[in-house]
Amino acid sequence: MEQDLITFDKDGGDGELDLAGYAQRAYLEYALSVVKGRALPDVADGQKPVQRRILYSMYRMGLGFGGGASGAKPVKSARVVGDVLGRFHPHGDQAAYDALVRMAQDFAQRYPLIDGQGNFGSRDGDGAAAMRYTEARLAKIANLLMDELDEGTVEFILNYDGSTQEPVVLPARLPFVLLNGASGIAVGLATEIPSHNLREIAEACVALVKNPKLSDEELFTHVPGPDYPGGGQVISSAADIAEAYGTGRGSLKVRARWKIEELARGQWQLVVTELPPGVSTQRVLEEIEELTNPKVKAGKKALSQDQVMLKQTVLAVLDAVRDESSKDAPVRLVFEPKTSRIDQAELTTSLLAHTSLETSSPINLTMVGLDGKPVQKSLRRMLTEWIEFRQRTIEKRSQHRLDKVLDRIHILEGRQLVLLNIDEVIAIIRKSDEPKPALMARFKLTERQADDILDLRLRQLARLEAIKIEQELKELREDRKKLEEILGSPAALRRLMIKEIEADTKQFGDARRTLIQAEKKAVAEVRIIDEPVTVVISQKGWVRARQGHGHDVTGFAFKAGDGLYGAYECRTVDTLLAFGSNGRVYSVPVAILPGARGDGQPLTTFVELESGTQLVHYFAGAASAWLLLANSGGYGFLATVENMVSRQKGGKSFLTLGTGETVCRPSPANIPPPTGATPGALHVPATHVCCASTGKRILTFEISELKQMANGGRGLMLIDLEPKDELAGAAAYTRSVRITGVGRADKEREEVLEIRSLNNAKGARGRKGKAADLGFKPLGVQRVE
Repeated sequence: MEQDLITFDKDGGDGELDLAGYAQRAYLEYALSVVKGRALPDVADGQKPVQRRILYSMYRMGLGFGGGASGAKPVKSARVVGDVLGRFHPHGDQAAYDALVRMAQDFAQRYPLIDGQGNFGSRDGDGAAAMRYTEARLAKIANLLMDELDEGTVEFILNYDGSTQEPVVLPARLPFVLLNGASGIAVGLATEIPSHNLREIAEACVALVKNPKLSDEELFTHVPGPDYPGGGQVISSAADIAEAYGTGRGSLKVRARWKIEELARGQWQLVVTELPPGVSTQRVLEEIEELTNPKVKAGKKALSQDQVMLKQTVLAVLDAVRDESSKDAPVRLVFEPKTSRIDQAELTTSLLAHTSLETSSPINLTMVGLDGKPVQKSLRRMLTEWIEFRQRTIEKRSQHRLDKVLDRIHILEGRQLVLLNIDEVIAIIRKSDEPKPALMARFKLTERQADDILDLRLRQLARLEAIKIEQELKELREDRKKLEEILGSPAALRRLMIKEIEADTKQFGDARRTLIQAEKKAVAEVRIIDEPVTVVISQKGWVRARQGHGHDVTGFAFKAGDGLYGAYECRTVDTLLAFGSNGRVYSVPVAILPGARGDGQPLTTFVELESGTQLVHYFAGAASAWLLLANSGGYGFLATVENMVSRQKGGKSFLTLGTGETVCRPSPANIPPPTGATPGALHVPATHVCCASTGKRILTFEISELKQMANGGRGLMLIDLEPKDELAGAAAYTRSVRITGVGRADKEREEVLEIRSLNNAKGARGRKGKAADLGFKPLGVQRVE
């Protein structure tokens, strides 16, 4: 097929461009624009482009604190957004305002960079008021980003229309990429950087400046983990946190923090005061409502057993919940127990396990590095790159200040020379037509000094001025000495960097909010009363559980056209297994099966079957029970119920089937007797295996010849089948088995073979067996005793 081409006029002639190549190039340019121009923060200042432009625009508008304590008066947010869009960020006004709002939310950022006046939203998801109502100014901590902006520290580039300039990055005095974190999704990349404590990050920077070869273990003592704006508790182990910091990717478990308030008459209530990141009180209340008042899922006619069990579990321990959050208590979620006798640990575990009070917080340390490339970095690499950026910034700032000091010294030295010869200077200026070259020639002045002298006012020629010049020159020469030392000595530069970091830490550092203490993940244990029960399964897969043992199976009623598949005496703590036609095994706890009233419930409502899959066989028993599993191809093995149990509704792939092969009915090899019961014949471990083929051949052999396969599979050959035959079934037995099948006119037949007849068919596993005079075609084999 011919490739599509775009034809266009280029350099006055016709040209052709490959459409695939054009699309690829255009998409890559777009992707790069999103990655570097919108979604990812920079390791230098921790800001995304829109955030940087908002801060710089507010700085230009004079909305910072400057040298005063009170700071500038806030202005309407709409005015800030308008200036940002008009000068630097040609995008939607709502996008810019949303970014401004986020930088002002103390529950979204650990160290808000904007001081907002008015409604800037809430942690419950309430939006901010319109930009025409709110006001904003730079927060005091924003000085750490903006202070050195006019000292030649960073590069400036033209804005989008070339009318003005904007900084490429801000000269951050601390690594804000870690202090406030970042979250964003680009094209093919995403970032999720948690916030950290300023004091801890500063200590880590100082430690790395002093010793670049600091070990990871020592580094992590300074930065033990994230410090979220809303507090909470990180329950992940130190090893998990270290792994996430070492690789730049991971997930931490975070839970809420709470306290128990004692009330009158022995009553108590649980009060949540801190929530994990991204979790609101509204979200927790909605989850509690969903648990206690569940809705029928789409496509279902009734609540699932899981929903019913969760509802019962929560309502058994929880009586009421209410949100008492206010201005004085940003988070106060009160949970009242069902009774004062409820175990406090039971209530908290249930809430943590079923709601967002315990959740996962991702870590993905992806950002734009100093080389301009978006890369996922480790914590050490992030800090190392920021330290490198800070060193460059201090060098540029020092050189800028040194240039100004040298220029000022140059000017003052010229003035000093003039003041010593003031009368002669005045005479030259009065008499000369061109005083500038005359002064330069007479006193060997530079053009810069001559211009300055000619611009002097008369009052600056007083004797007092000479004293001031001498004092200023002395101070400037001291400054020059210090600056030259910084620029000429890496050790002096590092000392200055450490001194500045420690000073900023003293001014803006605060205590950690998030507790880091490893705990086990909360797992809600559903308490099940261990009691005897009989699981009744019909041929069409309807299931029910009847209390007790010893029921007469002939008394069970079924739907028209249905009948008994099997009745299994077990206990409520046991498991029901369902074997699919695809070789998967599905497990259902006996405790959640419906009662014996009515016909029960289809087993398919408890599991999720693949398209075209049917449930063909069943078994219910203890986890330690052994089963003989076989397929129609003549292969089989031994496994326990526990080997086949899975928490997934989609089951567990366990039996390997060849083309056209089916699963035979599982046969119990031994079933542990119920607690307190006298062991019966069925609970005696089986000693032999009986195999019957559809070609009326029978083979028996010792069960010890079978293989135990905990992970499932195909197993070993049980009987050597004729080409047209299949394995009708295999049963583990001790004394006798029942062979079922169909005779003439498809009439159902069965015959019980005792140990004498079975011994006549005895042989080694994998043999053809002996022909049996059954008079019907075998379709199944079951253990009798």
